[in-house]
Amino acid sequence: MHDFSLATLGGLAIGAAAVLMMALLGRVTGISGIFWTGLSQAMNRTAGILSWQMLFVLGMVSGAFLAHRAFGLPLPPVSEHNLLVAIVAGWVVGFGTNLGSGCTSGHGVCGISRFSPRSIFATLTFMFAGFATVFALRHLLPVVT
Repeated sequence: MHDFSLATLGGLAIGAAAVLMMALLGRVTGISGIFWTGLSQAMNRTAGILSWQMLFVLGMVSGAFLAHRAFGLPLPPVSEHNLLVAIVAGWVVGFGTNLGSGCTSGHGVCGISRFSPRSIFATLTFMFAGFATVFALRHLLPVVT
């Protein structure tokens, strides 16, 4: 199967998951919020280790692995980038998710489809920030990578 076909199937699956989440649970599919809530509940033992949030995350990870196996695709290689850069990048993403009251999936997939002005602005903001970061790392600070 061609990469475009796999990307199309992946996009359709993401859209279907977002629609099902809204239809069945009345909730926006914001992955960072789902992950953080599940992790917080597990750490505080308020919902057990297998809350629906943690099952959702487990399904995403195992689904990606199974898709790679089903289509005979290799797993992505381990990054050669500096571990410190990865840690800082993860922190910045988490900070931005908290600051923007949501992540790319919540704003970009669910918010834009509901014509939320806040989500449209948030999506434009994080897309611009991503473009600027890639430009800076590739052209201005090539030593870091």
